[in-house]
Amino acid sequence: MTPFVKSFKYLVILILATIFMLMSFVYKEKDILAPPKAKVITSSFTLCGEELTDDYFWLRNMEDPDVLRYIREENSYTDLMMRHTQPLQQRIFEEIKSRTNENDTSVPEKLDSYFYYYKTVEGKQYPLFCRKKESLNFSEEILIDQNELEKEFDFLHIDRIKVSPDHNLIAYSIDTTGYEEYSIMIKNLDFDIVSDTILFTSGNFEWANDSKSIFYTVMDSTKRPYRLYNHKIGVNLEDDVLIYEEKEPYFLDVEKTKDKKYLLVSLETISSSEVRYMDANDTEYKLYCIKPRRENILYSVEHRFNKFYIYTNEDAENFKIIELPAGDLSRTEQRDVVPHRENISLEEFDIFKDHIVLYEREGGLPKLRVLNLNSYDEADIKFEEPVYTLNFHRNPVFDTNILRFEYSSFSTPNTTIDYNMETGEKEIKKVLYVKNFSKEDYVSERIFADGDDGVKIPISLFYKRGLNKYGNNPMLLTGYGAYGINSEAQFSPRLLSLVDRGLIYAVAHIRGGSELGRRWYDEGKLLKKENTFNDFICCAEYLMSEKFTSAEKLVITGGSAGGLLIGAVLNRAPELCKAAVAIVPFVDVINTMRDTSLPLTVHEYDEWGNPNDEKYFKLMRSYSPYDNVGEKYYPNLLITAGLYDARVPYWEPVKWAAKLRALKKDDNLLLLKVNMGSGHGGVSGRYDYIRETAFQYAFILDRLNITE
Repeated sequence: MTPFVKSFKYLVILILATIFMLMSFVYKEKDILAPPKAKVITSSFTLCGEELTDDYFWLRNMEDPDVLRYIREENSYTDLMMRHTQPLQQRIFEEIKSRTNENDTSVPEKLDSYFYYYKTVEGKQYPLFCRKKESLNFSEEILIDQNELEKEFDFLHIDRIKVSPDHNLIAYSIDTTGYEEYSIMIKNLDFDIVSDTILFTSGNFEWANDSKSIFYTVMDSTKRPYRLYNHKIGVNLEDDVLIYEEKEPYFLDVEKTKDKKYLLVSLETISSSEVRYMDANDTEYKLYCIKPRRENILYSVEHRFNKFYIYTNEDAENFKIIELPAGDLSRTEQRDVVPHRENISLEEFDIFKDHIVLYEREGGLPKLRVLNLNSYDEADIKFEEPVYTLNFHRNPVFDTNILRFEYSSFSTPNTTIDYNMETGEKEIKKVLYVKNFSKEDYVSERIFADGDDGVKIPISLFYKRGLNKYGNNPMLLTGYGAYGINSEAQFSPRLLSLVDRGLIYAVAHIRGGSELGRRWYDEGKLLKKENTFNDFICCAEYLMSEKFTSAEKLVITGGSAGGLLIGAVLNRAPELCKAAVAIVPFVDVINTMRDTSLPLTVHEYDEWGNPNDEKYFKLMRSYSPYDNVGEKYYPNLLITAGLYDARVPYWEPVKWAAKLRALKKDDNLLLLKVNMGSGHGGVSGRYDYIRETAFQYAFILDRLNITE
């Protein structure tokens, strides 16, 4: 063999070896980047005469080691596929944190001789609950430091904090898993020690007027609050007195009237309610019914000067307020204090010694109206921006002329306002401080899309001033559309990280919410649920037709029941958007609604229907996101879940992701991120929450190819 031939032979071998090594590296990388694949174990069940199969029902079994193994594989894959966005995530985290006043204090609330308030401290995840006696210039007393409590747990949520009427004790309900099972802690403020602990409650409680006991509720196996107990401070829990047990699928709540005269026991489903009451000083715990429960009749109660004020939808679609004598409920006379109005929805009310405050909504926007109960003069509190929201403080003091509320809009930071109900004067008590922010740099507006059936659907928009509507702006469109809950146009310093990068933020006020009154809600539930999904698609298409955005630049998002919306829309119109984010989505509708052992299922028949009824089964079958995943092209998708979620069990989003992986025909990114230490509301610490937001925003920006 000549030297040339020999050299050529070695060169060929070297080239082939190099090619082989490169191919091996490519295939190895391909294996590493391959998404997890859940095993298929087919289960079947029959409902309304139809046999349904489920390849991933096994993922409900947490005792199966393969379940957690699969979830961890999904989380690892998500971490790997988002690794290149870590610098962007960190930038967004720092941006949001830099806008936040980390050392902040709420407006103090005066109760008797004490001023109570919350404050945050730089570097600490959780707020501190504090008070000062007599004057704000006096020394501070820290009642609860959640940061100290958090040292023992990965998750921490305090649901309610209430100081005893004599201000010597404080009670708070704490959840340490995210599963919404609360322990009630009772702390003696004189000795700074927890004197009593009540485990496994719903988190709801109320102090007795004598400060010697509390009333609290516990849950059944489906997490429905159904029993009311009284616990005397310092006495064994075995001696707690059962006051009431609700055997029907009604949720039980307890609170006192604002004047502290009565204890109210509220029993409620989505469509029906009943309120029972007892004298707050009665130690025999005798309960009396104000109005017996009736189908499709809702009401709530307050008390003033021996009269009950009842907020009700009886013969009033948009609700009204009637007055009944409290002394003798056998007397049938009642008077309309606030009559029903056809075009204005009465959403809530608050009672004071001389005034009643009405929280209304007209044309999709919230309103405030104050009625003097002595002169019956009325005053409307006016607001000028095209979109805004109102948040109502507790206003716990009965004998006062001051109403406190919070105003904000997309471009107006949260503003706490004291309104004098006698003089009409407003006093701004606090404006949320946002660093590096100027209101004039932004625009908010409201437009209306045309629905398929001719309705006008409100859309709220927020974007940077100077926007050019050229049809290709990036946009994040969100919606909810369930339970009559309104999607509000409120300020969020987090959103600025998207809007400052050129995104338009849009909220679709679709049917299923109550933005346009009770009828708007009723037309987006039960057999009319399809309107919710159609409305959202119409909003997206309208925004494109008006040159705000395009399908290649649109991202859609929703959480919980809003995640159901996103899942249903993706099955119907997967070409509608570039990407979607579904946060703890309710997607396995039929399986969940046929399982009466799960939390909320029976309670929510009034929202979704009972799948054992053929008409509801067929409708659910047509829109349930999990049941309608098909062999089609889907956009990029980020799905989140909480391992301890009691409202939408982790397996719903996990099963949905597994089925999408198996059937979708595209190579678009599909990520599942399961939080292993939280529930429905996500992580609990404020810095952790910012990081969670930064992760979601980085996914959105990355899919839109916005990298700065």
